[in-house]
Amino acid sequence: MPDDILAAHAASQPGKPAVIEDTPGGTVVTWTYAELEERANRVANLLLALGAGPGTKVGWCGPNSPRVVVVMSAIRKIGAISVPLNYRFTPAEAAYVIGDSDAEIVYADSEQAPLLAGLRGQLPALRHVIAVGGPAPEGTLSDADVAAAPATAPDVGEAGGPGGSMIYTSGTTGKPKGALRTRGPDPETSAALLSLLGYRTDDVHITTGPLYHSGPSAFMSAALLYGQTIVVQRKFGAEDWLRLVDAYQVSTTFAAPAPIRMICALPAEVKDRYDRSSMRVMVANAAPWSQALKRRYLADFPPESLFEVYGSTELGVDTVLLPADQLRKPGSCGRPAPGIEIVLFDGDGEVVTGTGPSHPGEVFVRSKSLFEAYYKNDAGYAASGRDDSHRGFHTVGDIGYWDDEGYLYICDRKSDMIISGGMNVYPAEVEAALDRHPGIYEAAVFGIPSEEWGEAVHATIVRSPGSAVTAEEVTAFAREHLAGYKVPRSVDFAAELPRTGSGKILKRQLRAPFWTDRS
Repeated sequence: MPDDILAAHAASQPGKPAVIEDTPGGTVVTWTYAELEERANRVANLLLALGAGPGTKVGWCGPNSPRVVVVMSAIRKIGAISVPLNYRFTPAEAAYVIGDSDAEIVYADSEQAPLLAGLRGQLPALRHVIAVGGPAPEGTLSDADVAAAPATAPDVGEAGGPGGSMIYTSGTTGKPKGALRTRGPDPETSAALLSLLGYRTDDVHITTGPLYHSGPSAFMSAALLYGQTIVVQRKFGAEDWLRLVDAYQVSTTFAAPAPIRMICALPAEVKDRYDRSSMRVMVANAAPWSQALKRRYLADFPPESLFEVYGSTELGVDTVLLPADQLRKPGSCGRPAPGIEIVLFDGDGEVVTGTGPSHPGEVFVRSKSLFEAYYKNDAGYAASGRDDSHRGFHTVGDIGYWDDEGYLYICDRKSDMIISGGMNVYPAEVEAALDRHPGIYEAAVFGIPSEEWGEAVHATIVRSPGSAVTAEEVTAFAREHLAGYKVPRSVDFAAELPRTGSGKILKRQLRAPFWTDRS
């Protein structure tokens, strides 16, 4: 049997649909595993002809599509390093990531190709842009070049390997950093996790989020590993997502809270048009799902389908909360995933041994799935780890605590914590409380300057459709559910919250106007 997993599936189930793109306009593209293998081989051989190979950085950019699945597979086949690019990047943002990563070749959807082609003069390392799916700008390669490449398996000789990835962190607090892995996922750890989640070969997976983000790409790759059929949604639409779930009897996905919030907020008569009973494994992550959102999901989908994982681009999946615990353990992200070690350290660097909210600590993780470096940022990588008896443990700055059954609770990101009058306030806790108000669609909580308290708790609210909830009502509701020092001292309203492509709220954008000219 071939060593490459895609080649193996193409040999064993050549006619099975591998990737489906079904757009609202009625255009349906279906590639079988044999066709996906052929296209991936052609892209892989073109990359080799352009000088790529094991260890070479290859960028790719574009909305979810069958072509994205192709390039991800092609990069893996030649042992190169995959560098996903957010297709919403401005020219300056794209130039930063391409330049910092030293990507030599970028494979791009034709919509993004003109922007990327315009960067070649600024970035000496960027030698080639391949534009696919439409017109190719002058000076770039095209679909014709891909079609002309051999369809045979690429040959990289003894230097071949599983390939790797360098995914740039979301950048919610500053410049993104390239989290480098020069090898593929650990097979044993991955197999144990997917077995716990109940993945099967007959599942149908839908991409609920952009594949340039670590979570959606990892779980799409898991679907490919199992030989599942993958439905790609180019542009998320809540009702269209339900249409695809119904039409293809979708059974697995990975989702941030934002798209699920939009799906569950649809009118009942809209949701009732579509069968949702096929959903078996909904993996909740990318940002915390509030308990209120979980209850909305459980009212609309099979209760046994909801899993939650906690993890990050750098540290992988670290905990799993099983369906039976979703309501039994409100606020928890579960127990350590198979093969994962987690230790909490207090402010003095000592291991936290107590349980409960009064014993928080910074979350450090060790496993075979951790990233190997922040590219060109040795100091940042060193700062994320420990050099004592717990060498090999790393953190992304989250604060959490254990309960007496070994379940982990994440309070918030260390950098987002508010210190008001000497008291620690975790925005995620306040946001979860506000999310229970029917007039609040979404809330972002952060600290703003206070002469009296140092920082004061502030909330930016997105009202639910038709709601006229006032700042006074928000504050009064918070007082019913939170200690006084956690209640927002000020409230403003917005039509929507700024987000990263992965769905995380960009609190630095909300916070910045309040801190102008302040230390």
